[in-house]
Amino acid sequence: MTDVRGCNIPEDLYYWVEKHAWVRDDGSGEITVGITDVAQHLAARVVAITTKKVGKVLERGQSVATVESGKWVGPVPAPVDGEITAVNTDLAADPTLVNSDPYGAGWIVRIRPSSWDAQKDELAAGAPGVASYAAFLEAEGISCS
Repeated sequence: MTDVRGCNIPEDLYYWVEKHAWVRDDGSGEITVGITDVAQHLAARVVAITTKKVGKVLERGQSVATVESGKWVGPVPAPVDGEITAVNTDLAADPTLVNSDPYGAGWIVRIRPSSWDAQKDELAAGAPGVASYAAFLEAEGISCS
C-alpha cells in the first residue's frame, strides 16, 4: 500500500476520489466496492452499515449503502452502473470491519457492471490514481494521522 498523508491508498484499486470509494475488478465480471481508508478515518468508528438489496439495479452515483458513525451518516455511491450481486453480511454483526480492514473484510457490495469498460476510465487507478488522490487530499487538507 502507498502511504498518502497517513492514509493507505493501494495502487491496485480504482478510486472515485471525491467520494472516497474504491473498486476492485474481480476479473469475474463483477467488481467489489468499499470505502477508502480516508473515508473510514473521516467517519471515525462506524456503528452501522445498511446496504441495498441483492438484485437492485443502480446508476453511477446512486447509493449502494448508508454508513453511520458517531460523526457522520452518509451514502456510499455506486461508482458504475450495474446490479448488486452480493452484500457483505458480516458488516451487520461488525460494522467496524470497515475501520479495521477497509480494503479486505470491510468491503461493502459486489456489483455486476453494465458498462465497466466504458466507466472504469472515469475512475482514478494505478500510480496516477494514487497521485490524483494525494493531490485531492492535499487540496482539501485531509490526512489520516
